[in-house]
Amino acid sequence: MPVPVTHVTHVKRDAVYDPRAHQAAMAVTVHYENGGVCESMLVLTPAQVELYHHQLSRMIQARESAQDRRQ
Repeated sequence: MPVPVTHVTHVKRDAVYDPRAHQAAMAVTVHYENGGVCESMLVLTPAQVELYHHQLSRMIQARESAQDRRQ
């Protein structure tokens, strides 16, 4: 029986875009319930990159707003 994945984290390396494949890729670490980990790649289409850009920008703005309220 496979061990369930608990979460995935970004590996601190530059993401790359392959113009021939029309894909972006970034290294990630997959974390398992039993404490094991493995490194893999998150492959994204251009549309997914745009969507994540928008979502991450909103999260950054929310974080900045929360920090401003604390000061």
